[in-house]
Amino acid sequence: MRPVSDAQVRKLMEEMSKHGEIGRAAMKAGMDRKTARKYVAAGTPPSTMVKPRDWRTRPDPFEEHWPEIEAKLRETPELEAKTVFEWLQGQHPGQYEDGQLRTLQRHVKRWRAAHGPEREIVLGQQHRPGEAAQTDFTHATELAVTIAGRVFAHLLCVFVLPYSNWEWVTICLSESMMALRKGVQRAVFHLGRVPHFHQTDGSTAATHRIPAGQAGHIEGSKRPFNVEYLALMQHLGMKPRTIAIGAKEQNGDVESANGALKRRLEQQLLLRGSREFESVDAYQAFIDEVVRKANEPRQRRVEEELAAMTALGVAALPEYVEEDVHVSEWSTVRVKHCAYSVPSRLKGEWVRVRIYEDRLEVRYAGELQLSCERLLGRNQHRIDYRHVIWSLVRKPGGFARYVYREEMFPQPVFRAAYDAIHAAQPGIQGDVTYVRILHLAASTLEADVAAALAQLQAAGTPITVDAVKALIAPPSSVAVPALAPPPVDLAEYDALLDAQEAA
Repeated sequence: MRPVSDAQVRKLMEEMSKHGEIGRAAMKAGMDRKTARKYVAAGTPPSTMVKPRDWRTRPDPFEEHWPEIEAKLRETPELEAKTVFEWLQGQHPGQYEDGQLRTLQRHVKRWRAAHGPEREIVLGQQHRPGEAAQTDFTHATELAVTIAGRVFAHLLCVFVLPYSNWEWVTICLSESMMALRKGVQRAVFHLGRVPHFHQTDGSTAATHRIPAGQAGHIEGSKRPFNVEYLALMQHLGMKPRTIAIGAKEQNGDVESANGALKRRLEQQLLLRGSREFESVDAYQAFIDEVVRKANEPRQRRVEEELAAMTALGVAALPEYVEEDVHVSEWSTVRVKHCAYSVPSRLKGEWVRVRIYEDRLEVRYAGELQLSCERLLGRNQHRIDYRHVIWSLVRKPGGFARYVYREEMFPQPVFRAAYDAIHAAQPGIQGDVTYVRILHLAASTLEADVAAALAQLQAAGTPITVDAVKALIAPPSSVAVPALAPPPVDLAEYDALLDAQEAA
């Protein structure tokens, strides 16, 4: 039978106060007449009549050796219950079964709460208006947003004012210094004012990691700030500060805002009915609108923050840094630990590279020579076959062992064509044929050459340079339609002249 609830007893007492009939009141409250009499006599709800149980329902399997266990825990409080259980099984073989581990874990948990060492707690902090801002990065690829049909792997740089919880969010591709600069500047220039402090975690975007054993390393200490980050803070008029290593709770406001932000974006994407955006700018505009609506209820406290903050009296720093880089004999430049090819005419020259968060621009004598997507990570490479094809045509023997040979297949159809060519022309002759076809792609249109290669492979026709040329060459003669000369009526011109004279 289902136990009687407090609500049922309240209903019983209410009915008894109306008419005093126990049977009728019991029926209205949904309980037996005898049960109703018990609660009427007691005059208290069931919850106050339950007495805590102070006896065990089964024997304690660890009672015999608990003093040993407690001694171990007092001696080494860091020991986990599972480790203690395994030690106990070794000390007393055959006495304890694996299924009793959960019982010991409950025993150890209760002992730690009652007799264990003191634990570190989080000290709640009272924020002051305009004192500080917190910035953090959070991964957002889980939102499954697509740009032009492709899943967009990205992060969000979240800037929060802890007192009001006002936030501003910027799309970025990595936790780099350029991403941090972009996110912070978008936020403060949107506000028009800056707080006294800017706080980040110990990410490498703002701080240096000092290897253990080197001068300046102190175990558990904060890392020194990057020169670029200090320059950004000085320019904007904020003092930098960071949290202690392993103390995420010190950045708690922005950490908690990350989860709430992604839930809000997820809900708005569901309402939108599509996760596809035509560009990153369109996606950023969507995020800005979501965040703007979330900030509206915080306006009163935001005004308090703005009143306590300093006016922003500087221009925004450019969203790039510049480096002078030497072009190697391979016609490549190395930027941020990654290699990029450049036009071979720049070999041996010094070029100026603008490094954005998402792209690179290579300039020579002030003129733009190359713009490409920036590589993320280390020791990667981006080689454009158009930059090296002229040398490969002159020296096709170097293709077989070329360091960046795999980059010479711009599409899968080119790789398949290379394999087919080598099946018919093994060795250097096959390399010569493929390099000449690749030269054709560089000097005409890659898409036309790719279509020709696919057509030859589908037909089972041998792939040769002449066969590809024949498919992409324009017709030798173009028929020009014969047009009859239009008749000329001079009377219309006479009418115009007469009209001008009359005026």
